[in-house]
Amino acid sequence: MAKPKTPVKQTTSAHDTAGKFTNRQRTIALIIVALAFVMDLLDTTIVNMAIPSIQADLGASYSAIQWLTAGYSLAFAVLLITGGRLGDIIGYKKMFLIGIAGFTATSLLCGFAWNIEVLVAARLLQGATAALMVPQVLSLMQVMYKPKERGVVLGIFGALAGVAASLGPVVGGLLIQADIAALDWRPIFLINIPVGIFAFFGAIRFLPGGKSPHPLKLDVFGTTLIIAALGLLIFPLIQGRELDWPFWIFAMMASSIPVFIGFWLWQLRKNKIDQSPLVIPKLFTSKTFSVGIMANLVFQMVMIGFFFTFTLILQIGLGYEVLQAALTGIPISIGISVSIGFIAQKLTPLIGRYTMSLGTIVMAIGLAIILWVFSTYGLDTQPYQLIAGLLITGIGMGLVLGLVFSVTLKDVDTKNAGSASGTLNAVQQLGGAIGVALVGVIFFGQLSINAVASFESAEPAIRSSLVEQRLPIAAQDAIIKDVKTCYVDRVNEKDSSTVPASCKKFESALSNDPTAAALGPIITDTVTAATANNFVNAFRAMVIYATGLLLVTFVLSLFFPRKIDFEMTH
Repeated sequence: MAKPKTPVKQTTSAHDTAGKFTNRQRTIALIIVALAFVMDLLDTTIVNMAIPSIQADLGASYSAIQWLTAGYSLAFAVLLITGGRLGDIIGYKKMFLIGIAGFTATSLLCGFAWNIEVLVAARLLQGATAALMVPQVLSLMQVMYKPKERGVVLGIFGALAGVAASLGPVVGGLLIQADIAALDWRPIFLINIPVGIFAFFGAIRFLPGGKSPHPLKLDVFGTTLIIAALGLLIFPLIQGRELDWPFWIFAMMASSIPVFIGFWLWQLRKNKIDQSPLVIPKLFTSKTFSVGIMANLVFQMVMIGFFFTFTLILQIGLGYEVLQAALTGIPISIGISVSIGFIAQKLTPLIGRYTMSLGTIVMAIGLAIILWVFSTYGLDTQPYQLIAGLLITGIGMGLVLGLVFSVTLKDVDTKNAGSASGTLNAVQQLGGAIGVALVGVIFFGQLSINAVASFESAEPAIRSSLVEQRLPIAAQDAIIKDVKTCYVDRVNEKDSSTVPASCKKFESALSNDPTAAALGPIITDTVTAATANNFVNAFRAMVIYATGLLLVTFVLSLFFPRKIDFEMTH
């Protein structure tokens, strides 16, 4: 009787497993991980376009819509490094499967969320599962391709990132505008389901197994500390306005400081214990890396804050249709692409670090032009009038983005390159989360502060219309007062689905007025004009905030190496 064959023991090294792959197998595997990569990028950019639709459908407060963006980035950031280490320990393929299964499931939950609380929770979970999935993409590329081959592969992924960032808002606009099966905004999440299922089963069949032969240990306590510290900082920033800024909110923010300090002290101790802290302290002995971390954090706060508020002013402030708003933003994507692909290549060999310095100035000029257009034309602003400002803003962004990431990593030792890259990626995500939280305090706060003045700027028009209706002055004054009170109360309402008592009272009185049919359009036009004025004023405050942070980025750029090899950055 023949002995049964002894099963072959599976190779634990991912490098060994991937080394046996043919070019065809590697290409298929690359396509699978690219799908996951693009899904994450699209979900980051697509949601901004859907915010007004989600707010209208689910009655979301301003703080809730901030959580939709900031919550995803925050969960992604705090678990990104841990996700990478889990891949080293458990296996890249296994963690990729866990991540993409979770991402697909949470996308389904987002798509069928029955209230805003469920949607926010689902977005947090979606960010967490993305943090398990995305690090495996880079790890799998590293094990499947030799160092001399990775440049081409990374170039492909860089192009994919650019395309996804550019097309994300347009895809979102198309899906929402199409209103597929009367689902409104929900298809922006549901589109992930077939893609995720395909990538999951493709990964089972085609991705190489194995793990790192020398993985770092997890830093569970460090992860817990940074989650606590960031939660203590970001929660008050987002919820403070809705809670009317009680004392404990400020105490909560202040308490984040000792927790941040405790996190750093633990990192120093953890490094001595087993050399596997969440963030390697030695990285910060490099001036270039330390300055680069700060520059990336601050610039992401500016960039993500701009995109968040720009969408709101177009759709809510100026009444653009969602697809029109998405298409309006295309010039900024063109500016970024042209700047990174051409202008930065020409300037960097000539002026080195000043390429980034120039980028901050150009972006500030672009933002000023956009603000001038909004302030000059208001409700009559047409997309073509924004092209120049958006293009210049995009060029400025590209001059910074084209260099700041790679220059930050310039002096990092090769053995610490993975940890440094993971830390920098996490910091960029944190910049986005903090940026949305901070700009929300400014932008939404200004909406409340300027509500009365914004309405008063629209008063002459409603007064003129009421005069044309030949209403007595006393009746005109009463109507204007009631509309003004209703408008201001609605702006200050924490829950956008709640109708203030003043509005209910006015609507009830209007329903019994024989002139209501004629007054309706007049009142609507007045409120629309007041809303446009209010959003433009709030956007002005955002531009001032952004300019201040761009100045900080400008100063930080002066501490980078004077000369920069552009080829090194790519």
